Amino acid sequence: MIFASDNWMGASDRVAAALVEAAAGHAPAYGNDPLTASVEAAFTRVFEREVAVFFVATGTAANALSLAQFAKPGGVVFCHRDAHIAVDECGAPEFFGGGSRLHRIDGPGGKLLPADLAAAIAAYPAEAIHHGQPAAVSISQLTEAGTAYAPAEIAALAAVAHAAGLPLHMDGARFGNAVAGLGVTPAEASWRSGVDVLSFGGSKNGCFAAEAVIFFDPARARGFEFHRKRAGQLFSKSRFVSAQFSAYLEGDHWLAMATHANAMARRLAASIAAVAGAVVALRPDGNEVFAAISKAADARLREAGAVYYEWPPAGLIAAPLDNEMIFVRLVTSFRTQPDEVDRFVQTLSAIDA
Repeated sequence: MIFASDNWMGASDRVAAALVEAAAGHAPAYGNDPLTASVEAAFTRVFEREVAVFFVATGTAANALSLAQFAKPGGVVFCHRDAHIAVDECGAPEFFGGGSRLHRIDGPGGKLLPADLAAAIAAYPAEAIHHGQPAAVSISQLTEAGTAYAPAEIAALAAVAHAAGLPLHMDGARFGNAVAGLGVTPAEASWRSGVDVLSFGGSKNGCFAAEAVIFFDPARARGFEFHRKRAGQLFSKSRFVSAQFSAYLEGDHWLAMATHANAMARRLAASIAAVAGAVVALRPDGNEVFAAISKAADARLREAGAVYYEWPPAGLIAAPLDNEMIFVRLVTSFRTQPDEVDRFVQTLSAIDA
């Protein structure tokens, strides 16, 4: 019963087979191989427009280098208070952005609100040289609360950002889960709603280690290759990342895996909500479930082999927890099976019966 993180899961069989196939023979280095070219073309098909694609090893690299492309002296990047770039990336966006500052904004359910974003940007007027200058806006999809921005919500934030002359970056570590959960196309969830650059994640959803930075206007990607090289993110054997993405994208395999993970999260959330004393904080838009359970339940679940993280409840649940409850995050994946979900909830039910 592994619900710690989708990062814990291995790779899909298709992705693994593609990697083995790519290991045979030889090919030009540094992304000049035919397979990399074919995957770049595949991304163009997925997003229904010409895009510039750059492979990197990690989501942190994708986010930090995406934002570095738009860095300014005294630059300020606007993001949610709990955004991954602000909480979990060890200062990488600031480091690669030449000292860029992150302006963290509160918002319900892990989301930024347009009025709050506009107010934050307005706090840095162009004539106030001492404050710094706005450089970019970054949103997460899924958010750190497991919620998804609908296209209209993205468009509203993009309108605020673009009115201020700022690009909109999307941290898409779980982009596949968001697209599958929203029932929209990748284009509708990104550039058609105003996203300028996307950190496209594969590692959480069936790849070994495959992330990409995607610019929806290739002209805005000029010079990015130097950011990537300087950061040590240019692969000599790029075809091994390409092989993963080739299998990942073919036949919408990525969306099938995300759809399965999301279905397991809905099953888990609905079953937990039916247990007396347990509370599900938010309806899952993707593959993350946040819930309050008793400490007794927690002890027995862990004894039974369940693995998950205790999580800070701030902003995710309205009523304070009493001393006998804890708040947890449960993450499903493409590998999660219904019987795994059912065993977790049966153990939880037996505890609190």
